[in-house]
Amino acid sequence: MKIEQMGLIVKRDDGSEIVNYDDPNFPSYIYDGWIAPKVTWEGVPHFHEDIEIMTIKEGQVAYFVNGKELLLRAGDTIVVNSNQIHYNMTVNGGVAKYVICILHPSILVNSITVEMQAIRPIIDNQDLPYMRFRYINEHTESIRNLVLGLPEIRHDPFAITKQFYQIWDIIRKHAETLGATEEVVSDPKIQSFKSMMNFISNNYQKQVTLADIAASGSVSKSLCNSLFHQYVGESPINYLMHFRCRKVAELLRSGGMSMSEIASLTGFGGVSYMSETFRKFFGKSPREYRKQWAV
Repeated sequence: MKIEQMGLIVKRDDGSEIVNYDDPNFPSYIYDGWIAPKVTWEGVPHFHEDIEIMTIKEGQVAYFVNGKELLLRAGDTIVVNSNQIHYNMTVNGGVAKYVICILHPSILVNSITVEMQAIRPIIDNQDLPYMRFRYINEHTESIRNLVLGLPEIRHDPFAITKQFYQIWDIIRKHAETLGATEEVVSDPKIQSFKSMMNFISNNYQKQVTLADIAASGSVSKSLCNSLFHQYVGESPINYLMHFRCRKVAELLRSGGMSMSEIASLTGFGGVSYMSETFRKFFGKSPREYRKQWAV
């Protein structure tokens, strides 16, 4: 991924992410990456049709799926199912390294029989939002080695397809026994929360109130607050401010707009308020951030 695109989330009309695939003709994104405190790709809640798989190489990552926090250490792998809300955060201010691969299930579909027998039972299972592979799981080493080998073949669709089939075989076997090792419970309110996320994504440039956000999910203001704290660990208004600041970061990296133009385009009332809020989330002023990415 180009450095100026890191952390940038582009969405469909339903709020799901459009993944920035390595090849526009083949639905996979593979990245040998890292995360550090206050980078713009830390703590960005999103969801997509694709399967997301992350293996930790060094350090620790706090990974959140539908509001549940999972601590991942070096050697651990997590598989996030289709259309689940997820994001990751640093732990204790440390830097972590990982391999992440985002693969669309269509890669595996070579017949309707395969799709109905081996793919749909997993991706359509709302009681299976994620699978975690740790040292106590017999499949951990196998899936870790397969994921760590993906960056070397990221531009070879045939090799990726072959490797994804091997990974999916492990996922299927693990799914058969998952009930004994993981607590995975679907939440009927998740669609309301996705609607509210989508509303903020489409209206962050406007004046938005808590009542507006709650109405978009057809819930009360109290339940709106509860859902945001449950799924992303912050209030709806704080989430809105964080979202606006990520848009500020995208504009700072993408061109030569003035600070007042950026403030206007991102829903802030002025440059001073934008700068103050931006520093809160990213630890530096917009001008300092722009200078850093201009190097």
